Amino acid sequence: MIIGGITFLVALGSSFIRPRDVFWGMRLDRPRWLFFEPAIPLIWTVVFACGAFSACLVWQDDPGSSKTWLLMGFYLLVEVITVAYIPATLWFRSLKVGTVLGGLGVVLGVLLMLRVFPISELAALLLLPYVLWSPVGTYTTGQMIDLNPSAG
Repeated sequence: MIIGGITFLVALGSSFIRPRDVFWGMRLDRPRWLFFEPAIPLIWTVVFACGAFSACLVWQDDPGSSKTWLLMGFYLLVEVITVAYIPATLWFRSLKVGTVLGGLGVVLGVLLMLRVFPISELAALLLLPYVLWSPVGTYTTGQMIDLNPSAG
């Protein structure tokens, strides 16, 4: 319950955006192949739920140990970086900021998955949606830089 609650609270951080920033973001050109954009909030909800369940499995393996607490911090870091993507991109009006955060999230997500694998193969498998989906967002943001050079 606690892991799920923290995941939910951190995810709410993406709502710290100003209306004028949303207007800027909505005006950006997007790749033509981005037909699934309306499904992105649902996709991220599933990704975060899988991550929270993964963290629960890791916690249950060795609850309260310093190693487990460090891994919980790693999970939190990955989520915070991921959630920071939208507000930071909009606040700075820079798709490069989003691309950097997205790329950092990809690298950290892969490292977390590799670190978790020896503890629980299922926990690592539950991180696979993040490891597969986050590069899509990073790549899309990179493509948007090409379409919106002034927003780079």
